[in-house]
Amino acid sequence: MFNSTLTEDEAFLCPVDGAIMITASHLPYNRNGFKFFTNAGGLGKADIKIILERAADIYKSFTDQGLMKSKRKASESIKRLDYMTVYTSDLVKAVRKAAENIEKPLEGFHIVVDAGNGAGGFFAEKVLQPLGAITSGSQFLEPDGMFPNHIPNPEDKTAMKAITQAVLENKADLGIIFDTDVDRSAAVDSIGREFNRNRLIALMSAIVLEEHPGTTIVTDSVTSDGLTTFIEKKLGGKHHRFKRGYKNVIDEAVRLNSVGEESHLAIETSGHGALRENHWLDDGAYLMVKVLNKLASAIASGIAGGSKVLTDLVEGLQEPGVAVELRLKIDQNHPDLKGGSFREYGEAVLQLLENHIESDPKLQKAPVNYEGVRASGFGGWFLLRLSLHDPVLPLNIEATSHEDAVKLGLAVSSAVKEFHALDTSALDKFIQT
Repeated sequence: MFNSTLTEDEAFLCPVDGAIMITASHLPYNRNGFKFFTNAGGLGKADIKIILERAADIYKSFTDQGLMKSKRKASESIKRLDYMTVYTSDLVKAVRKAAENIEKPLEGFHIVVDAGNGAGGFFAEKVLQPLGAITSGSQFLEPDGMFPNHIPNPEDKTAMKAITQAVLENKADLGIIFDTDVDRSAAVDSIGREFNRNRLIALMSAIVLEEHPGTTIVTDSVTSDGLTTFIEKKLGGKHHRFKRGYKNVIDEAVRLNSVGEESHLAIETSGHGALRENHWLDDGAYLMVKVLNKLASAIASGIAGGSKVLTDLVEGLQEPGVAVELRLKIDQNHPDLKGGSFREYGEAVLQLLENHIESDPKLQKAPVNYEGVRASGFGGWFLLRLSLHDPVLPLNIEATSHEDAVKLGLAVSSAVKEFHALDTSALDKFIQT
């Protein structure tokens, strides 16, 4: 939909002035909504608020007769176009270009796609097959908003298990998985190793830093310390860890470029990834095309080894032995809130934790942090932050061992125990095990 605002092709009435898609992303079908696009990108909350206010004003002035006339006029002007043909052919051209314009650069390469019954099924037939790839074993390509097989979400363990199993059963070279509306993606190599979360960021960082040495990689707040070391020490880039929320991450990358700090990649652990070269659109299909470009150029150069080319790019990434996210809920009806908001209460929790860290010699507060309270210690780290929308404080802990992760959990637990409206049962259970 965004690309339709950029394409110049009169046969497809492009470039269009605006585009709208209907999606609930990976949420249940009853959570459907609209995404709006112009050639400046996706519309944000402020833009949508203005649209709703203007629409309400226009509707108020309508008579029943005028409304019927307007509906009739709109229905008469509708034309049905297969714009996906244009979009997918652009993706195919991008891979061919990376492979020195070989017509079928993925000839004989076996890639399975798992669309999770979302909108990403097109990728197998419209992108991979024209490039020569074998796509047998691809699954759940037909859209079905009831999601009968698994939730289409690259962060979901069941979804990742499904694509990993498909790769291994079909002896494929690579697996690709999308979320419902294809703004997020992940991959699996030939022996079942996953490229999602920190590993996907590491892979994309390696690809982008080859093209733009020294550039800044912007990520969300829950990325690992090992990823920072990998980006800065191994790849020679700069890691700018920002806030949760893909729009926050993308907007920060745009802001850095505007003040003279070059950034070409903004990516979240959720699988939302946006590139400067692609107008900062979080397009999961384009992200996977960048991965295919790497494979295609390696094949064109005579480098064998299949998806090992990708696995080698993340060699040296330190990965934690234990990684958990625990959700500490705030009871908004608890008298401990004293009539205040959950946000104020959450901020008080974070402030006390920050004070606790400063008085604990075994913990080191993160020198640069944009969200919540982050500290390192016991060979790992934790981040406690306030949810963007809900009365919840998510706690992320990563460590080399379960024992060390528990020590970090205990540090948080002892700091927040006086907050009686905070449900720490998930943390207590983790500590006890």
